[in-house]
Amino acid sequence: MAAKKKRGLGFYILLIIIVLGLVAAFKAFGPATGTFTKGEYLYIHTGWNYDQVKTELQQDGFVTDMFSFDFLAKLAKLPAHIHPGKYKINGTMSNYNMIRMLRSGRQTPVKLVINKLRTKQDLINLLSSNLEADSATLKQMLGDASYLSQFNVDTNTALCLVMPDTYDFFWNISADKAFRKIERNYTHFWDDARKQQAKAQGLKPTQAITLASIVDEETNMNDDKPNIASVYLNRVHKGMKLQADPTVKYAVGDFAIRRVTGPMLQTESPYNTYMYEGLPPGPICTPSVHSIEAVLQAPQTNYLYFCASADFSGHSVFAATFDEQLKNAHAYQKALDARGIH
Repeated sequence: MAAKKKRGLGFYILLIIIVLGLVAAFKAFGPATGTFTKGEYLYIHTGWNYDQVKTELQQDGFVTDMFSFDFLAKLAKLPAHIHPGKYKINGTMSNYNMIRMLRSGRQTPVKLVINKLRTKQDLINLLSSNLEADSATLKQMLGDASYLSQFNVDTNTALCLVMPDTYDFFWNISADKAFRKIERNYTHFWDDARKQQAKAQGLKPTQAITLASIVDEETNMNDDKPNIASVYLNRVHKGMKLQADPTVKYAVGDFAIRRVTGPMLQTESPYNTYMYEGLPPGPICTPSVHSIEAVLQAPQTNYLYFCASADFSGHSVFAATFDEQLKNAHAYQKALDARGIH
């Protein structure tokens, strides 16, 4: 009888051990994520320790049972292997897979699309809102002439290095490394052939981009861009003021202006090309590749003027003489007045 009781007790103990083992296995390898209160990405900041990571996991609802997570994490020595970064937590992820991902530092890259930016502050805002790099560091860096000189740009031409494109970054990349990655794209673009094209137009790469930024702001019509570029190149070579309306908008700081008026032309700024001859000190936006190529491949023309077409097609009409320009401008002005655009 005693032997039977012993065997029965042993059976129950074994059963309990099996159940506990199954529970532990489920806790380790079964779905363990929570409510995702702030989205599916966990952000681990540079310098964080394990306790801070645990707090973030709990507050953001990534882990349902912190006791089992903590137990397994310590077995896997996660506290000694904290890697900053952006991590995607899948809805059915187990504690085991989550810990394995965090311990290895297998983070999700940030795919950042850079389109048209008009100011350095635009770049600062874009990078600091998508990466760990803080805005204060970026601002200091882009305002430091000594730092920028290593890239052959200054505080006015820094945005020349920013080519519109799609960039892959790790979220915790430093401000310096992010900027260097952007600059490498610029260096790759400016191969010997393009440098030679710029030289043939009498321009350095940064000057070509500065001119391209004006062309880019003048029109969205890619087929008009080469002729617009030729107008400005002809004006530069003749020592004429560019008199480019987009540079006035930049000087005023209002890019939504539809019609540049007389008082705006008196805005004191080196970017006001109605007031100062030659190219402005730097770009007024980050131009598209189409606009840069339009400058590099601008045709030889005798055009010195252009204005928007009176048919509102978005295209421009070009003129070699001031009299021709007056006729074209009058037609456009009349069309504006007819539509009540002031």
